[in-house]
Amino acid sequence: MGKNNKSKGGQGTPATVALTKAGADFTLHPYEHDPNAQAYGEEAADALGLPYERIFKTLVAETERGMAVAVVPVAGKLDLKAFASALHGKRATMAEAGKVERVTGYVVGGISPLGQRKQLPTVVDESALGFETIYFSAGRRGLQIETAPATLVDLTGAFVASISRTD
Repeated sequence: MGKNNKSKGGQGTPATVALTKAGADFTLHPYEHDPNAQAYGEEAADALGLPYERIFKTLVAETERGMAVAVVPVAGKLDLKAFASALHGKRATMAEAGKVERVTGYVVGGISPLGQRKQLPTVVDESALGFETIYFSAGRRGLQIETAPATLVDLTGAFVASISRTD
């Protein structure tokens, strides 16, 4: 990874700006996004030749205390009960896409946990800590950030908990 990678070719997003401003070490990984793709995380993993456990998707759910962000591997699903518990709540439901886009400033399939319009409480699945670096959306479909999981946790002020499950 290159220290403070500057965005090239119009790839700057609020997420990359946040990383650069923080002096974080990160690498951008563009790939050709298929407009017909429905599983954005899997598409990114396949395009970049990475295991699904290493790419993380950003999901937004509603809890008793409001909206919050979950960062989970694309290999799994968000465990809503565990997510609510990590935020000291009882219940969580997936937030409506239009509301998520308005609150985060990103479009579905390109939502980054970094650089959102409003910083929401964030929980990162503990599996992220098992990797030297992880990948997640840079804030646009077809662009992933690679950085250390600690960087993501630090910049979002995230809780780390077991919030993903495989069915």
